Amino acid sequence: MTPETERTLDPVGQKEWDELRTLGHRMLDDMLDYLRTVRERAAWRPVPPDVRRRLSEPVPHGPTPAEAVYEQFTRDVLPYPTGNVHPRFWGWVIGTGTPLAMLADMLASGMNPQVAEFDDAPAVVENQVIGWLVELLGMPAGTHGLLVSGGSMANFVGLAVARNARAGYDVRERGVQGGGSDRPQLLVYESIETHSSVRKAVELLGLGNQALRRIPVGPDYTIDVAALRRAIAEDRAAGHRPICVVGNAGTVNTGATDDLPALADLCRDEDLWLHVDGAFGALAALAPALRPLVKGIERADSVAFDLHKWMYLPYEVGCTLVRDQVAHRATFNVTPAYLAAFERGIAAGGFPFAERGVQLSRGFRALKVWMSLKAHGVDAFAQLIEQNVRQAAYLVELIQAHPRLELLAPAPLNVVCFRYTAPGADESALNELNQEILLQIQESGLAVPSTTVLGGRLAIRVAITNHRSRREDFDLLVRAVVEKGDALQDWG
Repeated sequence: MTPETERTLDPVGQKEWDELRTLGHRMLDDMLDYLRTVRERAAWRPVPPDVRRRLSEPVPHGPTPAEAVYEQFTRDVLPYPTGNVHPRFWGWVIGTGTPLAMLADMLASGMNPQVAEFDDAPAVVENQVIGWLVELLGMPAGTHGLLVSGGSMANFVGLAVARNARAGYDVRERGVQGGGSDRPQLLVYESIETHSSVRKAVELLGLGNQALRRIPVGPDYTIDVAALRRAIAEDRAAGHRPICVVGNAGTVNTGATDDLPALADLCRDEDLWLHVDGAFGALAALAPALRPLVKGIERADSVAFDLHKWMYLPYEVGCTLVRDQVAHRATFNVTPAYLAAFERGIAAGGFPFAERGVQLSRGFRALKVWMSLKAHGVDAFAQLIEQNVRQAAYLVELIQAHPRLELLAPAPLNVVCFRYTAPGADESALNELNQEILLQIQESGLAVPSTTVLGGRLAIRVAITNHRSRREDFDLLVRAVVEKGDALQDWG
């Protein structure tokens, strides 16, 4: 092959570079307009059948002009998103993203570093971001961590370190299979309100679902610490080995936070690892008025949380912080010959992020966090978090003031669970009625709440991790729930 026939994916020549530059500027302008006008659109739209057909095309073996590909994106992809950038998207716990962080992701993609262990600026930025997060959550000096894809992987990393640190034998060398007096069953404890990602992590770590002890909760949906203590004692008496307790800072169903100081005391007394799943609730620590709600999180051995939830950043970026860095690196460190470090060169002096998690290949997730914290300041995020909590309290007031609405759980943070009620209807009928109300609201494009089930009762669940929401949006939601519920009752 001669140099003239060697190929590249870059534009060739000034004309092609200019054409791509023009298209790139158009893309940027379009996306900024898209975010600026988000309130004018529906919160969600289903993908039409003709669009699905066009997106089910055969694999393209030949080229299509980039401008034509972008035209299809604007016609078939951009109009039908999940909808979470919308001010009235409150389903599940999904963040909204910001214009600046969108641009940061573009810059990170253009640099395209491999943030594993090299001596480069992206690694320095990630190290700085983690240091800031350690400080903001009040974790002790020496704590470090890793930016990961999200809360599920953050929980996996924390629980992997817990397993290896508390197993009582070398899990990496011997594995978790087999019996013997020196390898009793390893047990992890959680409340029945803990997110399903913990079960997934426990199973993937080879412990099995039977090793996950589910502890009941009280009326406030926090773990029953006395029941937890009894369960640990019974398991020890049966010859098992408790290793870890998972506490919650903001449960997914109701936003409840376990008694973290009590869990920290228990884990200290029992020599157990305390892992806190703070997927969104941990970031309440940024707001001085809310920090008491997550008091004790600084005593955890590991903490998992998402920055694409209650720090409003674009997907995907989560974090695991681990107090014991010797245990953290001992869990994941593998150094083959081709990854050997030297005293000089690109492999010298870097931060070994690959030794703290599953991934070797890692993108530059830290840039959007770094740029956002510097440009907006931590206080802005704290004020928005407090604003969301005030909005949740306002929604609770609207619900409690209306005779046809019922609050189904306390709302200590930013999650509100309620339902429409109908005189004489049994629980099954009310569940069906509220499901239909929810689906009609989603399909109308007005708003996107989601559901959960509390004590057998289906709840309309509003999780507010949205920096674009206003009080008027919650007025609209309440009116829509009542109007649709009344109409369904009249129709029935």
